[in-house]
Amino acid sequence: MHTLKNEMLTVTVSDHGAELQSIRKGETEYLWQGDPAYWGRRSPVLFPIVGSVWEKRYRVDGKEYELGQHGFARDMDFTLVSASDTEVRYRLESDEETLKKYPFRFVLEIAYRLHGNSLDVIWEVVNPSDGELYFQIGAHPAFIYPDYDPEKQERGFFVFDRKDGLECIRIKEKGCVDALTKHPLVIPEDGRLPIERDTFDAIDTIMLQDSQIGRVDMLRADGSPWLALRFDAPVVGIWSPPGKVAPFICIEPWYGRCDRAGYEGEYKDKDWMNHLAPGEKFSSVYTIEIA
Repeated sequence: MHTLKNEMLTVTVSDHGAELQSIRKGETEYLWQGDPAYWGRRSPVLFPIVGSVWEKRYRVDGKEYELGQHGFARDMDFTLVSASDTEVRYRLESDEETLKKYPFRFVLEIAYRLHGNSLDVIWEVVNPSDGELYFQIGAHPAFIYPDYDPEKQERGFFVFDRKDGLECIRIKEKGCVDALTKHPLVIPEDGRLPIERDTFDAIDTIMLQDSQIGRVDMLRADGSPWLALRFDAPVVGIWSPPGKVAPFICIEPWYGRCDRAGYEGEYKDKDWMNHLAPGEKFSSVYTIEIA
């Protein structure tokens, strides 16, 4: 476990999964603390897949492999590379065990960098092999609803950096999507999308792809700012456990997405797949801003 601290925020990160454990401003906690009655994680990194592959199986050069939802990186111990008061970096490398379920060599580094009231989350993936590397990567941070009251309908609001013409897709079955049916996401005139206790009971996840948005602001029920995420990822999911009246919500930038329902093609041909030639590197960052 490593703690980052500056004049505004205190952030804790675990070696296990290189997963965020806490984001505090003074005595106020912003990150969900993993109560298993609702959802036992806090901010897992999704790698080498985002979401589910159809029937938990996928194919590489015709050979079939099994892989659970969101991949395996979140459940592995990372190696500490470097640490200071305001930045920490971790590394995970492929080994004989990962190759049994994911036949690609990789080096994954995850860093957290604190500056002012913001936390940068940095991902780097390197292909160390002489073959091609295909992968997906995504975030799954869960944020506490401020002033949570399970009896109240209102939870707060979202404000996106775009409000017109938004379309989302939805989970169809077995954790996989109907990618062809687009559902309009109608934003009220004031630009604030209400989040209520039953918002996710019917739809599971608000899923926006094709880089429709690059910023999500989360507001309290009274309309005051709580936090924001900035990202360049082409897909973002917004999720809270359906039917649980959960005290948190996840804002998830993704370079990837679950399979289309019924998909039985090659892994490399999945929607939103990333590709690295030998020696190439993928880099990305998203930022959490605390109000």
